[in-house]
Amino acid sequence: MKPMKIVAAAVALAFAGFAHAETAPQFDATNPFAKPSTLPFQYPAFDKISNEAYAPAFAEGMRQHLAEIDAIANNKKPATFENTIVAMERSGQLLNRVSTVFYSLNGANTNDAIQALNKELAPKLAAHDDAIRLNGKLYERVKALYEKRDKLHLNAEAKHLLQRYHTDFVRAGAKLSPADKEKLKAYNAELAALQTTFSANVLKEANASALIVDTREELAGMSDKAIDAAAAAAKARGLEGKFAIPVTNTTGQASLSVLTNRAVRQRLLDASMARGSHGGEFDNRDVVLKVARLRAEKAALLGYASHAAYNLEDQTAQNAEAVNKLLAEFARPAVANAKKEAAEIQKVIDAENGGFQIGAADWSFYSDKVRAQRYAFDQSQLKPYFELNNVLTNGLFFAAGKVYGLSFKERKDLPVYHPDVRVFDVYDENGKQLAIFLADFYARSNKRGGAWMNAYVSQSKLMGTQPVIANHLNIPKPADGEPTLLTYDELRTLFHEFGHALHGMFSDVTYPRFSGTRVPRDFVEFPSQVNEMWAVYPAVLANYAKHYQTGAPMPKELLDKVIASQKFNEGFRTTEYLAASIVDQRWHQLGASQIPGDVVAFETAALKDAGVDFAPVPPRYRTTYFSHIFAGGYSAGYYGYLWSEKLDADTVNWFQENGGMLRKNGDWFRKMLLSRGGTMDAMQMYRNFRGRDAQIAPLLERRGLTEK
Repeated sequence: MKPMKIVAAAVALAFAGFAHAETAPQFDATNPFAKPSTLPFQYPAFDKISNEAYAPAFAEGMRQHLAEIDAIANNKKPATFENTIVAMERSGQLLNRVSTVFYSLNGANTNDAIQALNKELAPKLAAHDDAIRLNGKLYERVKALYEKRDKLHLNAEAKHLLQRYHTDFVRAGAKLSPADKEKLKAYNAELAALQTTFSANVLKEANASALIVDTREELAGMSDKAIDAAAAAAKARGLEGKFAIPVTNTTGQASLSVLTNRAVRQRLLDASMARGSHGGEFDNRDVVLKVARLRAEKAALLGYASHAAYNLEDQTAQNAEAVNKLLAEFARPAVANAKKEAAEIQKVIDAENGGFQIGAADWSFYSDKVRAQRYAFDQSQLKPYFELNNVLTNGLFFAAGKVYGLSFKERKDLPVYHPDVRVFDVYDENGKQLAIFLADFYARSNKRGGAWMNAYVSQSKLMGTQPVIANHLNIPKPADGEPTLLTYDELRTLFHEFGHALHGMFSDVTYPRFSGTRVPRDFVEFPSQVNEMWAVYPAVLANYAKHYQTGAPMPKELLDKVIASQKFNEGFRTTEYLAASIVDQRWHQLGASQIPGDVVAFETAALKDAGVDFAPVPPRYRTTYFSHIFAGGYSAGYYGYLWSEKLDADTVNWFQENGGMLRKNGDWFRKMLLSRGGTMDAMQMYRNFRGRDAQIAPLLERRGLTEK
């Protein structure tokens, strides 16, 4: 069977320039990706995977995948659900194996070779996807099935799969003219390369932007151990005798809450906020402008007014108007609350004869003082009760056992990609193994910022696979022999990410396309946010919140203060999040002719126009290090955390109304929502679970934004 021209071209492109093919390792049966792993649940054989294995596996994976697609598209038999849709679901297994591991490790444990290959791969994989989605013969088979979908006698999941495939093809440009398809392919290749550049710049700029100070005294307020770690970090940079504080992920930095030297705090915040916008090798301003322009032009080519209009059509929000309405509803009360919080902080500054007006670098430091005054405790009192291993086993896993009947057993026999990674078998109540869970909690210089979940193996009845799920955090690793004591935010993040893990582990679907967290972006955060409720649920807290040295339980009065303080600083938290969400929308609601020339000025004007330009509360991410939207998959979608939280708050109320931590509640949530992946319309799934649409009142109450 002769391959079509578009497929042949894509295959040639896939092989072209792969790390000097004449010297690169060739793909053969010894490649660790050649066959599914023989380890339990196809767990990746990390000990057999080297940098050299990736390029040939990608090249062969793309070749095999396109050959499979060619066979489907040119099948002489009329299109059927099995020989077209199911065949596509089964295709590309080698490519899926290597991609899953490669991109997971590029985030969790990258190196120069992986980053170089990632940059090389980006346009090739974009072309590969185009070769499938823009394949005219293949689309005609999908279209023929879609047009007679009601006569095919498909079950609900299969029918939804057919509908999704048709939508995916159309949104990918299947209906475009040949000339416009060529334009689209050029856009996709360039965007893929630019997004990879943005991501690499963010990581390198974070490492380059570390705050360097000369004396221990400048770091007053930090613990001796933290200062020693800063000295070691400086020494590793060739700056022996100095001290280095790394800059990580968000605008706010953890050390801002303890540094007593205001000038040092300001230097640290300035270093954080300047990332990617102060010139130099890792400046991202030109990258941002190119990405914004190309996304807008691509959207116009596909018939949309903006990139946001294109992206949101396929989300539960459906359009920019709905998102703008949500963000605007929260902006006024959030900023009003933040200003009240700032006034309270200013009182503390004035009482100490500070002689200055609160700035963004002061907020974390002084808000802890306000918290201590109002609730008679500060974050440092909590940390001794939040020792990581105890929280993990007696908090996180305990809650999963109570709500869902799960149990966990750590195993040491499976290979890991870094010594810090821990592995657990996960069992259902009936004793049958459900999944394998990897826990990668510590920060590393070669690990991207933030926290995330990924699936190394996704559940699918069609493929006969069960889940291998990983959680990643960026908790600072203590010195050898020292306990890992979590901040309250790290505690919440631990429970949040495990909510994503449960979504992946509970998946019970037939088709890979719908497995686990493969749901709309503005729905995916909902289950993870629900899981945060168990972090401070009284029965869970009582089980794990014990002093790491004495074993004494957290005093009830301290626990009561923690619960009472839940709405504390919500004005700040909501405002910084809204500011980032609004920046995202403003960039992506632009038409192709509206792209500005000055990134920083555009961001400033957008915040002012939306009424969230309150200087003491900068955006959680500024444009030039906003990886979610310029490197990740959240472009025009960062609002999704708030959209999901509406569902989350309403669901927490449902649990409370129905008795709280009861198995019948967990089983219902699992059955009606967590197990169903993307097998149906997300909001209908929610209605089936809740019995109605979500209400906004619980979220407003949670965030302290109700009118008094």
